[in-house]
Amino acid sequence: MYMSVGQLRAANLLPYEGKAPTIAVLLPCYNEGLVIDTVIARFQAMLPCATIYVYDNNSSDNSAEVARNAGAIVRTEKRQGKGFVVRRMFADIDADIYLMCDADETYDAEAAPDLIQQLVDDGLDMVVGTRTDVSGTAYRPAHRFGNWMLTSLVRTMFGGGFRDMLSGYRVFSRRFVKSFPPMSQGFEIETELTIHALQLEMPVGETSTRFKDRVEGSESKLQTVSDGFRILWTIAALLKQERPFALFGSIALALFCMSLLFGYPVITEYMASGTVPRLPMAVLATGTMILAFLNLFSGLILDTVTRGRKEAKLLRYLQLPGIQTALN
Repeated sequence: MYMSVGQLRAANLLPYEGKAPTIAVLLPCYNEGLVIDTVIARFQAMLPCATIYVYDNNSSDNSAEVARNAGAIVRTEKRQGKGFVVRRMFADIDADIYLMCDADETYDAEAAPDLIQQLVDDGLDMVVGTRTDVSGTAYRPAHRFGNWMLTSLVRTMFGGGFRDMLSGYRVFSRRFVKSFPPMSQGFEIETELTIHALQLEMPVGETSTRFKDRVEGSESKLQTVSDGFRILWTIAALLKQERPFALFGSIALALFCMSLLFGYPVITEYMASGTVPRLPMAVLATGTMILAFLNLFSGLILDTVTRGRKEAKLLRYLQLPGIQTALN
């Protein structure tokens, strides 16, 4: 569905002359039958002319039926995991503006116009709805600590970053969605979205949004320990993929220092006596130094490969118009 130009200007979503954008609301869904109709109703009220898509991910309850009765377009993704769902949504749906939100009724639908307005006004490619716990109990302590730790880790490794990297409430431009090559399978998809934006140095923003407790009887699908380790593994994998010289260079430096530490007594004894009585230590120091140089050259070679991949993704990104250009 299309929002009229008059509706958009009345909502301050189109502050300049141009065509009306198509807006797609994307709701990944797994066993949210208790709340999915409420979530759809809230987004229908805030974005009355947007198209709402619910992608059911093998729910064992009546989520799909409830969503369909509530007026959403319901589709199915058989491969289990939020990453697979996002991959399918981004591939299937064509729009100018995409709003993605978890279907668990913990995010604030009333913030949707503000998120979209920020995307349009500032010509951004992604706006993250940073969660603010209004009750003090919406976050489990382990989730709060894990989010802080992982967000800080990404900020340190990739620079920049967001205050809430794992938020499931985001608005994207078409340029972002159609240049994003998703590889994640589960809840690590938010990490991949964030690092993709940071690596291509896209214009991005964030806005604080209310985060509420789940309704009684509804359970979080995020497993603190297992999903936390999967996200941590994804960060490591993306570091190797996107910044190999930083990773292998650090390993090379550590091995170089170890080699000097192992070799120092061997060298001092040789300088004093002209002999090498600690042959095993000498072999260990030599082997460690060889490994250091192997890691250094591996990092240099992989960095060249990564630069080529980054240029290819950037070229695809630049082929698509920005949100302001697309609406003019």
